[in-house]
Amino acid sequence: EVQLVESGGGLVQAGGSLRLSCAASGFTFDAYAIGWFRQAPGKEREGVSCIMLSDGSTYYIDSVKGRFTISSDNAKNTVYLQMNSLKPEDTAVYYCAADVSGYCSGYGDYWGQGTQVTVSS
Repeated sequence: EVQLVESGGGLVQAGGSLRLSCAASGFTFDAYAIGWFRQAPGKEREGVSCIMLSDGSTYYIDSVKGRFTISSDNAKNTVYLQMNSLKPEDTAVYYCAADVSGYCSGYGDYWGQGTQVTVSS
């Protein structure tokens, strides 16, 4: 059974940092891609960043480039999202999702439960 468990969310002041973790189990870790998505109240869910676990290729949306860094620890089956210089508009529930194609297609086949990130101004 594929499971994804996020952790690391919380409340932080603007300009601060958080590191989200996505612990994965139930599949061959480097066969998939893992994406981070977020959904703010009243807004559609958007893909934020993604990593192809087979070769480490990474992708970011423009609004987080230079501030967020996605990485993986294949020995721990965990993907991280380091978020620096946080802004109030980054406030959302953050989800990690596994893409079974192995590519960062913008979709997720398996999802975690989400973790709340709140950035105060």
